[in-house]
Amino acid sequence: MRKTPLSGSGLHRGHDESRDWASSMTSYAAVTHDIKVTVRPVYLDGQSEAINHKFVFAYFITIENLGVEPVRLLRRHWIIRHSSGKTEEVEGEGVIGKQPLIDAGHSHEYNSYCILETMEGNMEGSYLMQRGNGEQFSVVIPLFSLRALAN
Repeated sequence: MRKTPLSGSGLHRGHDESRDWASSMTSYAAVTHDIKVTVRPVYLDGQSEAINHKFVFAYFITIENLGVEPVRLLRRHWIIRHSSGKTEEVEGEGVIGKQPLIDAGHSHEYNSYCILETMEGNMEGSYLMQRGNGEQFSVVIPLFSLRALAN
């Protein structure tokens, strides 16, 4: 099976898989201040190495602006929990190197990945958004489960 990169992440998936494979995954969603965040995680068996305690998970994010004015995503904050009790926090500007402007009625999609040392864990977080008038607000990224071999 030939491997092709997943857009925006450096991850790979099998070339012969369906284009809408992400749409069949379990999804988690939350709405905060008219911004809906939907997450679809998937375990990447082909990139994981159980013997080395390396479990790779991709996650596909859709950020929908249900409001009436554009918003810009400024920052992200992630909390990553391994089932061993280890917790990591990741913060930074934007998502995958961008600070997208999301017009009213539109959405922004991206995908990324994380590596756990255990077969199970979870992630959650928040985005810092800004309205055109400069008002900043936080948007919830819902808690979602990561389970090896759950696909």
